[in-house]
Amino acid sequence: MSEKTIKQQRGAWGETFASAYLEQQGLQLISRNYHSRYGEIDLIMQQQQVLVFVEVRYRRSASHGSSAESVNFRKQQKIILTAQEYLQNLSEIPICRFDVLAIMGTMQTATAEWIQDAFQT
Repeated sequence: MSEKTIKQQRGAWGETFASAYLEQQGLQLISRNYHSRYGEIDLIMQQQQVLVFVEVRYRRSASHGSSAESVNFRKQQKIILTAQEYLQNLSEIPICRFDVLAIMGTMQTATAEWIQDAFQT
């Protein structure tokens, strides 16, 4: 079995950081790394009655733009299609929201920017 690349390790760390951060804000983790033929949703969480699909972005610096800016229209469309597939498996469709959790800095100095309702279907 091959070792994870540094990028994969950072991604896994970012998702763990994001999940813990959002749980501290009162959200409950439902699923992590949900895959469909369209793409992947990093975190699916519950905030009271709302199902929250979370895209996690991690960058060490903003030299190439902020983490949040990297969630472009094409990425949004993949997330939306993946969320629609996820929802097809539920007996009842809840209120949904798409959030971005942008992480900046090193693992030791990371800060989080939680953008709620970052984009719509």
